[in-house]
Amino acid sequence: MARRRGHSLLLLVLWTLTAPARPGPGEEGDGGWQRRGAAPAAVAEEERCTVERRADLSYAEFVQHYAFSRPVILQGLTDNSRFRALCSRKRLLASFGDNVIRLSTANTYSYQKDTLYFFGDNNFTEWASLFRHYVPPPFGLLGTTPAYSFGIAGTGSGVPFHWHGPGFSEVIYGRKRWFLYPPEKTPEFHPNKTTLAWLQDTYPALAPSARPLECTIQAGEVLYFPDRWWHATLNLDTSVFISTFLS
Repeated sequence: MARRRGHSLLLLVLWTLTAPARPGPGEEGDGGWQRRGAAPAAVAEEERCTVERRADLSYAEFVQHYAFSRPVILQGLTDNSRFRALCSRKRLLASFGDNVIRLSTANTYSYQKDTLYFFGDNNFTEWASLFRHYVPPPFGLLGTTPAYSFGIAGTGSGVPFHWHGPGFSEVIYGRKRWFLYPPEKTPEFHPNKTTLAWLQDTYPALAPSARPLECTIQAGEVLYFPDRWWHATLNLDTSVFISTFLS
């Protein structure tokens, strides 16, 4: 396992934002997380989203069509405007700027790393005052217990292909591009290379039939992924997000 270093949230933000955040009106829209005069994103959104988007989905429909069979993007099921406001750059620094956190390596086996980000591997009991304002997706699965994991990640960072139990992932600020394969279809990837490297080097050569389901999740949207589905992520902007794992 690679060595991991603790830093304060303030240092993380300074690492994530190498230029001052936009002041004024931009604070409302992007929470102050996007850099003033930043270069365009390293990659764009996909040409065509291949994950279904659903608004006003009932629990019965969720169980019948998605819970055990395929991913779905949920829209408009919860109102997390309060949580979103508390996750602005200014508010997080004011509330948690002195907290010591652990920056995670983001490759599959964590042997070498060139992108670090704040996600998992932290004592999130210290963040209970923030999490109590989060409204999770209203759908659960029998025999599972939800567990939160909160993250902040810079443009171009992400997690290469891996799998685990089912869960939800909501983008609070920014955009996160997802790539997903069903359990029986192992993706072609190097476990110690970044998602960005995979997208640039491997993805273009994939036959259409070998390409993953993919979509860019926008702020306020929630992606559900079923049990054991392979998935990789790539942050197109500095992103703030929270996942609800059903373990």
